Amino acid sequence: MALPAGHRLQHFAPLIARTQTTHQAVDPVAYDCVKVIIVRAGGALLFSEFGARHVNVGDAVVLAANTLCGAEPEGWVTTTTLYLDRDYVIDQVFWQFAEQFTDRLDAKHFLDTHYAEPAQVLRLGEDRAGLLMRWLDELAALSIDGPAPERFYRAQALLFSILDVIVPHLSVTEVRVTATQRATTCPSLPRHRRFSALREEARQAERLLREDYRRRWTLRELAAAVHLSPSGLGRVFVEAFGKPPIAYLAMLRAERMACLLRTTDAAISVIAREVGWSDADFAARQFRRAIGVTPRRYRAMIRHAAGGPVSG
Repeated sequence: MALPAGHRLQHFAPLIARTQTTHQAVDPVAYDCVKVIIVRAGGALLFSEFGARHVNVGDAVVLAANTLCGAEPEGWVTTTTLYLDRDYVIDQVFWQFAEQFTDRLDAKHFLDTHYAEPAQVLRLGEDRAGLLMRWLDELAALSIDGPAPERFYRAQALLFSILDVIVPHLSVTEVRVTATQRATTCPSLPRHRRFSALREEARQAERLLREDYRRRWTLRELAAAVHLSPSGLGRVFVEAFGKPPIAYLAMLRAERMACLLRTTDAAISVIAREVGWSDADFAARQFRRAIGVTPRRYRAMIRHAAGGPVSG
């Protein structure tokens, strides 16, 4: 699973906890694992597919894999983040409902159906969140070098105690009810670990999109480049990365657009063309869908945080 710079592990671990204090803005970035972020002190303005939300002590944020999320600390913010491998999560759900599930695919379908929102902010309250702190500290300590095999059951017990508090607050739905909900939220497998189950064509397609995100890719062109039919590529790509290739491309462009809005004074229309969108209005809609705010609003928040003037 992908971790911030300086947190890369040499070996794979299905659950990792990291505590950090942040004073500077965090650009929108997507991870290929499920993330649970618990605010421990301070506060921040978060922007993701749920829009722009203020989070403070007592709040938790749950992000599905490949969901963009950025943050603007309100002075500073201290968080503990749990990084959970999706396959590991599916396994836990399978055993949790073993009596009603026939096989592991039932657990995957249950997750896709009942927890379809890619990004949620949970208002746990300071008292309830306070129960988590001791467990979070111990789990973060165990994660420094990756939970050793002889300590894995302790790490797992701590995780289950944390989830026991958090999961009842997750929004649950039997059907898709909002435009942001996904048909599936399966992530890619951890990037530093090669699994034979991840098709080479999916890796090749993802690499092509990431290296040439400005190109006006069509599904047919991308499929031809990796020697699959369009339907075949769509199937293996969703299995690997949780969303269709063109939706993944939009995520990459939104991520790059956010960086340029922060680091340059170029017009939004110019930035839109730079990342591959010729229509600025369409780019703004795609950006808002991925980041939660419009490009203009995002730039205004960045300038305000830096002490500059705020404009529409």
